[in-house]
Amino acid sequence: MCLLCTHVPLSRFVTKSDRAAQSMNVNDNKWMQRALDLARKAQAQGEVPVGALIVMDDAILGEGWNQPVGTHDPTAHAEIVALRAAARQVGNYRLNGATLYVTLEPCAMCAGAILHARLKCVVFGAYDARAGAAGSRLAVLQSPHALHDIEVRGGVLHEPCGQLLKDFFATRRRRPDKAHKLGGRFNSISGEG
Repeated sequence: MCLLCTHVPLSRFVTKSDRAAQSMNVNDNKWMQRALDLARKAQAQGEVPVGALIVMDDAILGEGWNQPVGTHDPTAHAEIVALRAAARQVGNYRLNGATLYVTLEPCAMCAGAILHARLKCVVFGAYDARAGAAGSRLAVLQSPHALHDIEVRGGVLHEPCGQLLKDFFATRRRRPDKAHKLGGRFNSISGEG
C-alpha cells in the first residue's frame, strides 16, 4: 500500500485556504476545546499532551489522553484510548457516523485504527510534520486504498494545540532527566501543515 503524500491525489487534501474556514466551525471549536482539556490531563501525568474524544449526534462516546509512558503501553495514544472507550460505550468496534477530535494529527498506528473503526470524520489541531498520517508526512487517511472514505479537517485551534506541545517539549529539554523517556518525535510540531 502506498502511503506517501505524493502518491495521493491532491484533491483529497484540505488546502491551506480551506483551513481558516474550517477552524471557524463552532462545533469543531467546542469539541477541540474539550480535547485540549484532555491533553492537559496527559500533561499533568507527565505524558505528551495529546487529548482525543469521539462524538456522535452532539454526544461524547469516548475520551482519551496519551498514556503510553504511565501504562507501559506503546498503543495507549489518545486516539486509541478514545476509540476503545467509544467502542465499549456503543458495544461495537464500528463507530459509523462518529467524529474524532484530537489535538495532534494522528500517527500511522492511530490512522489505521481510525479506518478500522469506520469513523466518518477526523478533526485535528496541530499538524505533525514528522509523523502525521493525515497528510503532513503520510496520507493513510486519504489513501485511495483505504477501507472507506473519511473526511479530514486539520488545523482546528492549531495555535493552542501546537503551543501546548511546544511548551511541554521546551520544558522537557530543560530537564534532561525526563527527556529520554519521550524520545525526539515531536520536535517539529507546528500549527502549519
